[in-house]
Amino acid sequence: MTLLTFAIAALVLAITPGPGIAYVVARTVASGRKEGLASCLGTGIGGMFHVLAAALGLSVLVAQSAFAFSLVKYLGAAYLIYLGIRILLRKDATTAAVQPIATQGVRRALLEGVVVEALNVKTALFFLAFLPQFVSPSEPLVPQLILLGTICVALNTIVDVVAVFAAHRLLRSDAARSARARWLTRISGGTMIALGAVLALTRQRT
Repeated sequence: MTLLTFAIAALVLAITPGPGIAYVVARTVASGRKEGLASCLGTGIGGMFHVLAAALGLSVLVAQSAFAFSLVKYLGAAYLIYLGIRILLRKDATTAAVQPIATQGVRRALLEGVVVEALNVKTALFFLAFLPQFVSPSEPLVPQLILLGTICVALNTIVDVVAVFAAHRLLRSDAARSARARWLTRISGGTMIALGAVLALTRQRT
């Protein structure tokens, strides 16, 4: 059940329009599919930096204090609810305007994607809040966190790649794109609120 909940939440988050999708689409519009795909690979690599940092940091935390780790899990559940509310209240459902970026070459697109994602503080906070909800402190922590984090990054990268291939079609109609974004935003916000509430209430009964 926990893995199923994780898979659903991770998939919903992956398909929600956000700065990552906007970035790779903008790169594709400006410079073509090769740079778009290179930027997808770069953001994926950058995402893995956050996964490793979260895994190492949380493993140290649980080794020092089981209570502190439990506190992090409760705070993480509250953060997920907060994210859901923020998403639902967001006025601009598309989250970011797709503005073309100057062409810089495949290698530069790859490196820029790594830097953009690695320096994204919101991604770091999300992994610290999201991943602990689905691990068991009684089992080796680092492998669990790396596995779950890698799944998240892989799903995000797959969605980014799909967005690159579909960029021209998505940009063909601003109205259609906005409508899709609004529905995905509502689904994502509702899922985050429900997920945070269920995880917090489940632990209160145990």
